[in-house]
Order: sequence, then structure tokens, then C-alpha cells
Amino acid sequence: MAIAVSIPGFGRLAIHHLVLDFSGTLSEFGNLLPGVEERLNSLAGKGVGVHVLTSDTFGTAREALAGVRGEVTLLEGEDHHLQKARFVEQLGPDGVIAIGNGRNDREMLRRARLGICVCLAEGCAAEALAAGDLFFTDIRNALDCILDGSALKASLRS
Repeated sequence: MAIAVSIPGFGRLAIHHLVLDFSGTLSEFGNLLPGVEERLNSLAGKGVGVHVLTSDTFGTAREALAGVRGEVTLLEGEDHHLQKARFVEQLGPDGVIAIGNGRNDREMLRRARLGICVCLAEGCAAEALAAGDLFFTDIRNALDCILDGSALKASLRS
């Protein structure tokens, strides 16, 4: 098991996958935020599969994430919210933490065992905020919270 923590009133988290958006979640205006790569690689080192699903608004995702131990999927066509939701379903939602900020992230946040909404400089959609279990104003704080299971317990316990 990659990350496991029991949270009173919330239940057991057994996390095998982290599914993330890129634009406005890991980056601001297409630029990966400092410290994000290291945190994602720390999670990968703990056995968590790192998956970035992105519409790639600024066209920089692949290059910005080149040093991350994980996979980057550029979404095509329409209905990106459904593509992200299906991806979480295929992984097995009980083993997934999803993080996003956009309207197209709302369904993956709802389906994942733990949905986290972040609101950086580009803002966040009200639907994404409503779909999440947790809210952070900095992705680095969200990733640190995942890396330290006791921090999750402090935020989610009844």
C-alpha cells in the first residue's frame, strides 16, 4: 500500500494513485510552481502513481513536467470533465486522491476517495470547490498534507 491512514469519521484512506490537473493546479499561467516536482517525486517514491490529466491551456505541461516520475496525459476533443472522471473510475476510485481547480475537474474530485480543490492565482471554479473534500490555497501545502498522513487526519476527522 502506498499511503494508508485511518481517519476517525472519514474512514480508511489507502491511496495508490494521485490524479492531478496541471493548469491552475500545479502551475500558474503555464509555469510549474517551485517545489512541486520534488513533492510529486517524493509521492512516486512512496509507491503512489502520479497521473497528470490536462487540457494544457498554455501548451507547457509536457516540458514543465519532464522531471516528474509519473505520466502526463493531454486530453483531446471535448468533455474533458468526463474523460477525467473515467480515468479515476478506471484506476479504482477508492485508491485515488484527485486534485484540481477547474470546472472540468469537478467530476474527478467527486469520484475520487479524496478530492482536493486548490485555488491559485488563476482562481478555481465554484463547482470544483463544492466537489472537493478539502480546499488549499497552495498546491505545495496539499501535497505536503498527503505526504504526512497525520495532517490529513487533522483536517478530515469528525
